[in-house]
Amino acid sequence: MVEYSEFKGNQMIVLKKDENDHFPFQFGISKAKKIVENFDAIKSWVEKMEASKPAKPGQSDGETEPLA
Repeated sequence: MVEYSEFKGNQMIVLKKDENDHFPFQFGISKAKKIVENFDAIKSWVEKMEASKPAKPGQSDGETEPLA
């Protein structure tokens, strides 16, 4: 979920898991440019970290299994 906001006169992008996310990830244009410039490295790092972490019982891909 993506929203837009303002902080001290600067435009911000706000990334939320859902509408009730109490701790969204938000940043301005300078950090957004750094993320865009380094997207491939970030994506590679996430893939490496996900592959190296052991799966928890009852979970796959970081998501909880639905209850029957």
